[in-house]
Amino acid sequence: MLVSADTDAMAAAAGTLDGIIDTVSAKHDLNALLDLLDVDGKLIMVGASPEPLEPMAHFKLLFKRLTFAGSLIGGIAETQEMLDFCGKHGITADVEVIDAAQVNEAWDRVMAADVRYRFVINVQKSLVA
Repeated sequence: MLVSADTDAMAAAAGTLDGIIDTVSAKHDLNALLDLLDVDGKLIMVGASPEPLEPMAHFKLLFKRLTFAGSLIGGIAETQEMLDFCGKHGITADVEVIDAAQVNEAWDRVMAADVRYRFVINVQKSLVA
């Protein structure tokens, strides 16, 4: 796992990734992600910041032949294909599962920047309780 706030780890990982799926839905530095990509790497953006992002250093795209693309969502077939691919290759997500009763606490943590992973609300448990 690579934490983007760890500048030493980011520098050590420069040029080592073939692809990045960017799910961040807040303002962030795309240039730092471009630095992580190897030649012919791909940065796919599926998160949407409500604020404009910093200008992208287009020479990073040109010199390393990088691909930058985006998508809102695929259909059912595309989603299933992605899940099958992740299952086949052992790709998982790091999340923090909370109950619906913890939503206010989770929001407070988001506002305090005290969240390492995405929150997932376990509605099954909430509906049973």
